[in-house]
Amino acid sequence: MINKFSSTSEAIIYQSSTGAIELQKDQSSETVWAAQDDIADIFEVERSVITKHIRNILKDKELDANSVCAKMARTAIDGKTYRVQFYNLDVILAVGYRTNSTKAIAFRKWATQVLKDQIVKGYSLNPQRLEKNYTQFLEAVAQVKKLLPPHSVIDHENIFELITLFADTWLSLDAYDRDMLAPMGGTKKQIEITADQLQSALKELRQALIAKGEATKLFGTERSKGNLTGIVGNVFQSFGDQELYPSIEEKAAHLLYFIIKNHPFVDGNKRSGAYAFIWLLRQAQILDVTRMSPSALTALTLLIAESNPSDKDKMVGLVCKLLSH
Repeated sequence: MINKFSSTSEAIIYQSSTGAIELQKDQSSETVWAAQDDIADIFEVERSVITKHIRNILKDKELDANSVCAKMARTAIDGKTYRVQFYNLDVILAVGYRTNSTKAIAFRKWATQVLKDQIVKGYSLNPQRLEKNYTQFLEAVAQVKKLLPPHSVIDHENIFELITLFADTWLSLDAYDRDMLAPMGGTKKQIEITADQLQSALKELRQALIAKGEATKLFGTERSKGNLTGIVGNVFQSFGDQELYPSIEEKAAHLLYFIIKNHPFVDGNKRSGAYAFIWLLRQAQILDVTRMSPSALTALTLLIAESNPSDKDKMVGLVCKLLSH
């Protein structure tokens, strides 16, 4: 028996041993909607059971009715169009955990495994989608690996994070191959950052890591006095009234790259670079934590650390593309 939600470009389909139910997809909110009859068909129970569960779900305030319910038009068997109450994916999942039927039990087994994968592995895969798009998946892996130097020490988990990070930017990787990733565009806004401010922020990081036993006193110690000041000066330099790196994305990408590759510190260059990168984006108020997650940032940092210095402009351009996507 197969009980899974899977997506296509037009709809979300719940598959079972008896067939498939097509649900209406809301492109604006990235969810799916189903009427009570649809949900009853999915879990093979009476409509009255679904009514009872939905009433209790809303009564217990497990879900907010204003967010999960909507009136939509539906054409009935008689050819007439009626306004019907629909419920989104959150309600479908909640009902699945409350319903006592063979289909609901199969659903819960699948859902629990997905949740377990997310907690233990940090990710989950949809085998059906992977099977249908296996060639594209292999191409994606190959494209990411092409960014890495021979004998790279980046492990499989971080390669997977890179694939996830680049999932919506394959055109950027194609541009990378064709040397067309010059940084351009981005967020143009005035931001005043000094080396002393960044040094203070990195000092707080150093103290926090030492307190947790995750760094020594060598962490964040400059190899030569003025190293960090020089990097900040390079990032924010201008000629006349023209900044060398006009956008925030370019500044952040160069700050990340210079700290990682120029090794201004005795120890902790990668962690300091990643921290400075996030700090600058936060100062500029353009940090998207849903996209630049800690694991994705770790993988990106390792990618830059192992990149060939001759690919500096490519790496910076790639980071800018990721930030502005």
